[in-house]
Amino acid sequence: MDDQQILLIKLAHTKMPFGKYEGKYLIDLPEYYLLWIHNNRLPIGQLGEQLKLVYELKLNGLEELIRNIKKQYPKNDY
Repeated sequence: MDDQQILLIKLAHTKMPFGKYEGKYLIDLPEYYLLWIHNNRLPIGQLGEQLKLVYELKLNGLEELIRNIKKQYPKNDY
């Protein structure tokens, strides 16, 4: 498994660690919230990169890709 695949699998299982949507999977965050956080409070580091990626995926209608990855690779299966 290459690094990009592992990155997407981890993204599929990452939950929001703070705020209004704490505990929700990043892929399940509403698009308006991702837009707001992208423009105002994007965290530094891995979480910020993951949120940027989720924003781009949702913007392009590709969130189902991550949901399928989550089903195909249960947590701790990688």
